[in-house]
Amino acid sequence: MAASIYVDGSGSPRGGFGWLVKETGESHYERRDGVTNNQAEYMAILSAVRHARSRSGAPPYDDVVIYSDSLNTVKQINHEYAINNEVLRELAMQCWSEIAGFGGGLEVRWVGRKENLAGKMLGS
Repeated sequence: MAASIYVDGSGSPRGGFGWLVKETGESHYERRDGVTNNQAEYMAILSAVRHARSRSGAPPYDDVVIYSDSLNTVKQINHEYAINNEVLRELAMQCWSEIAGFGGGLEVRWVGRKENLAGKMLGS
């Protein structure tokens, strides 16, 4: 089964991140205080990839496209932009490791904020 997973993150003292699977309606939100917007975006992608790999009680997805409205994060994950922040570099390495372990095809794409279903879910 293919899946389109929309992710979003928000930093601040009351930050958090989440994702929404368009095809199934599965969703997740996790509050994470004290993170930056970029850190929250990476955490959302990491959480979405982990979900796609090991869905509890259901088979993993075959092909996944993760959509994020953070152009910077998408470009960094896709090795198009350098990552100059050590915390973001560590989060990116975790994402790359999870993506490499994914059995099917997985890609991360940019989507405009208005089209980001997770942003609508998270109220951003």
